[in-house]
This record gives sequence, C-alpha cells and structure tokens, in this order.
Amino acid sequence: QVELVESGGGLVQAGGSLRLSCAPSGRTFPNYPIGWFRQAPGKEREFVAAINYVGSTTNYADSVKSRFTISRSSDKNTVFLQMNSLEPEDTAVYYCARSRFGTPATDMTQYDLWGQGTQVTVSS
Repeated sequence: QVELVESGGGLVQAGGSLRLSCAPSGRTFPNYPIGWFRQAPGKEREFVAAINYVGSTTNYADSVKSRFTISRSSDKNTVFLQMNSLEPEDTAVYYCARSRFGTPATDMTQYDLWGQGTQVTVSS
C-alpha cells in the first residue's frame, strides 16, 4: 500500500515562509486528491488545503487563503504546500492525506491514507 511522507517542516519566524512536501513512498502518486490538514496543541485537526489529482482544482481554508498555495510537481508525484506570511497561529503538526473520492474535499473523514505529520513552529 502507498505510504505518504511529509517533509519541510521546521521553525520559522513570523512573516517567514516554508514549503512542505507530500510524496508517496513508492514511485508513483495515487490518482486521488491530496489534502493538507493541521493540528495544533489543544485543538482539533483542521482542513488547510486540497488539490485534485490533476492539479486543476484546489480548495483552501479561509484562514490561509492568499498566504498558502497548494500545487503538484510536474510529474504529479509530489504535492507541495507553500506557506508564506506565516503567523504564530499557523503553528501545528501538518499532515497530508489521500482522499477516497475524486474531489479535493475539506472533510477529513473523506481521506483514507495519512502521513506521519511534520511539525511547523512559527515564533513571534
């Protein structure tokens, strides 16, 4: 079974940028939408962004619109989350996941495969 691996997390100052990557452990990415979710201490996991398997359709949480950009690599094997103008409120563990359906859904219950998460910490 395909395993998803996130990378690119780290510590950054407010206003800085990070780019997260989500890639399958195998040589090809499954033909399903990929979503990014995050979970901060004491909070429930929340939707961040999602993209369909072609890369033509995207969805964003209101809190990250205009700051974050989700995209796929040219070979479709990697999904990126470019995070700009980071704020302390963005601090969380970020997870990528594969949707069971053909649309880039916002509901985490529609995703059936999850990565281990990567920590993003934004300092004031």
